Amino acid sequence: MKITVVTRSGKELIKGGLELDDSATVADLQDAIYRRTKKYYPSRQRLTLPLAAGLKEKPIVLQNKKSLKEYTKEGQSDELTVVFKDLGTQISYQILFFWEYLGPLLIYPIFYFFNVYQYLGYKGNRVIQPVQTYAMYYWCFHYSKRIMETFFIHRFSHATSPLSNVFRNCAYYWSFGAYIAYYVNHPLYTPVSDLQMKIGFSFGIVCQLANLYCHILLRNLRGPGGSGGYQIPSGFLFNIVTCANYTTEIYQWIGFNIATQTIAGYVFVAVAASIMTNWALAKHRRLRRLFDGKDGRPKYPRRWVILPPFL
Repeated sequence: MKITVVTRSGKELIKGGLELDDSATVADLQDAIYRRTKKYYPSRQRLTLPLAAGLKEKPIVLQNKKSLKEYTKEGQSDELTVVFKDLGTQISYQILFFWEYLGPLLIYPIFYFFNVYQYLGYKGNRVIQPVQTYAMYYWCFHYSKRIMETFFIHRFSHATSPLSNVFRNCAYYWSFGAYIAYYVNHPLYTPVSDLQMKIGFSFGIVCQLANLYCHILLRNLRGPGGSGGYQIPSGFLFNIVTCANYTTEIYQWIGFNIATQTIAGYVFVAVAASIMTNWALAKHRRLRRLFDGKDGRPKYPRRWVILPPFL
């Protein structure tokens, strides 16, 4: 079976193409490309079928476990043309998540334990309020939980991510960590009432534990290495919300902000909620499209997307 590999500009990536067994899979093709180029390892490759001239639809991405025969045209089972895209240097999602979560986990306690404000123009004595202490423990518990989930709970559908995402994600998490820590631990910070603090942190802790359980349920939907394809999430809050993991994530930050009440905290939860809402809407549409009730497929049940009772 002859495989012609071209770039998106139409240039042949491997002169003369590749000869593979008729039983070869997409993964075999990726390995062959790597052996010939010595640069583009499999996780760096994105292979698609070429689009017909004039069409603007999304190209079909080749799945690495499928046979190459499945992508050949009728009557042309002995040859195939694929389009190659270099995804750039890749790193594992575990490493990506570790670094983005480690930043806020380390930055926040610096503002709590050390009098950094004397270097920022404040010369008075600093008195640490109880709410500031509870907020520090709450914050550290959250990001410690995230790191633990990254290594022991999450199963990723994609093994790697572009290296550039490390810098983007770290900039987001680290800068917001410093932004919130600065205001919550500031010497001039005015605490909320004791009752409001207890309500906020109690609600937040319940949501954090619920978020952990949601991640365990999602893990069980996937096989090792993220295999198993899409399934309808079910159990616990997933019976009423498509993205219950995002729901509990947002509400646990609302609990934190009820207890601490800073503009910085509410800016963070607004930005985070908008990002997760876009993810949730995309996932909800995808699940409804996959589970449409046709040809023996189950029909996706009616559910909230992410923020009951609003969305």
